[in-house]
Amino acid sequence: MGIKLGMGSIRVSELAAMIGAEPEYYGTDREIELTGIDTDSRTVGEGEIFVAIPGEKYDGADFAASAVLSGARCVIAARRPDKAEELGKSFAFLQAPDPCGALARFATEYKKRRRIRTVAVTGSVGKTTTKEMISAVLAQRFRVGKTQGNLNTDIGLSMTVLGFGPETEVAVLEMGMSNFGEIEKLSKIAEPDYGIITNVGTSHIEYLGSRENIAKAKSEIALGLREDGMLVLCGDEPLLRPLADGKHRVAFVSVYATDGEYRAENIRYSDMKTTFDLICHGERIADVVVPALGLHHVYGALFAAAIADRFGLTEKELREGLLAFRNAAMRQSISDVGGVTVIDASYNASPESMRASLGVLCELAAEKNARKIALLGDMKELGSETRPQHEQLGAYVASLGLDLLVTFGIASVCTAEAAKAAGMPAERVISELNIAAPEICARNLSEHLKKGDCLLVKASRAVAAEKIIRYLTEHPDFPEK
Repeated sequence: MGIKLGMGSIRVSELAAMIGAEPEYYGTDREIELTGIDTDSRTVGEGEIFVAIPGEKYDGADFAASAVLSGARCVIAARRPDKAEELGKSFAFLQAPDPCGALARFATEYKKRRRIRTVAVTGSVGKTTTKEMISAVLAQRFRVGKTQGNLNTDIGLSMTVLGFGPETEVAVLEMGMSNFGEIEKLSKIAEPDYGIITNVGTSHIEYLGSRENIAKAKSEIALGLREDGMLVLCGDEPLLRPLADGKHRVAFVSVYATDGEYRAENIRYSDMKTTFDLICHGERIADVVVPALGLHHVYGALFAAAIADRFGLTEKELREGLLAFRNAAMRQSISDVGGVTVIDASYNASPESMRASLGVLCELAAEKNARKIALLGDMKELGSETRPQHEQLGAYVASLGLDLLVTFGIASVCTAEAAKAAGMPAERVISELNIAAPEICARNLSEHLKKGDCLLVKASRAVAAEKIIRYLTEHPDFPEK
């Protein structure tokens, strides 16, 4: 993973001062200018910094010499490159016992030298959607830098920040986690003006043990918040209410709670869009439109509205920004595949996002008067909750009256069995166990599809359910109703 430095270039001596290291020079050049940074020795370019990240299987320091031979002019690593004196290249070595920490210090120091107003977004689900909505709205007036893809770890966030050029006025940064301490580290790099927690779900409960602990880990976003910063929280989540303890300014968004500063009422779905009335400071803004289906998109729009208000945007800018919103790839994109409407939500899954996507399936199918078909794969990182959460999902599926349920993966067998136990006819339930053979699952599914159907495909990332959509796209010969 590599980026060009947003600052243009930096000298080794400046970089060393920023991360607290003493440079060792090899070759004759002492005025080395650095223009990029990379953590992959295979892609590092001429004049770039190579950060040797230690991993579970490989230590980046083992490839530092290769990075130098490929053009790297500076190496940040726990130990110097092998046979450094014999490489025949002019480069600098900056020793850092913790290269990830050094990268984070570089990003933190760079951001401190720039006054970029920053919005940080975390939550169990909906982080990316909320980030994209806020970015689309703020882009109506400001030049926005944002997290690309899923670069929401300490490495990804640091690289994102270092890529911000002088034109960047506002940053919208996504923060992911799987355990305690991770959001704190990210928040202290970003020093956000606004910290958003979209919700508290069951993602990562395998590591954290309870929703209460997940809420505690998410609340670490406040630890890096600027002194005059604000938290914007989901008021419909009781576990987030204690954060309104007077330590920080707090605003709540809500659909159900009546005390939210930003609320949604009169929510309705039609023509592939969601429309609602926004209640802001007690005033009603009627018929706000988001070009996507689902209640989770209403929450994203409420967070965007809260940030737009704080940044002084007009109602017109808010409306146009929301209309400009587009979902990221595999995050509930909707397309026509051989006459079948496919909802691709294959990027990831949790119990909460499964229910949200199933809601979208039902809304869309009702609008199109279509059959409702769902392919649901395993949900990961649930630990001891794996079986009960998959079973609860199965009971929920049965209550929706789906025309066909296909489960994909071993854990999802529990979903299938629970659906049948809750009354879903056995002939409308198919279980495919082997996630290593997506084509088999896709072929069995395609035998039941007809033109005009609505199909939801959703699973955790490890299941790679997008391969099933790829097969259907390549074999779109479905019969008429």
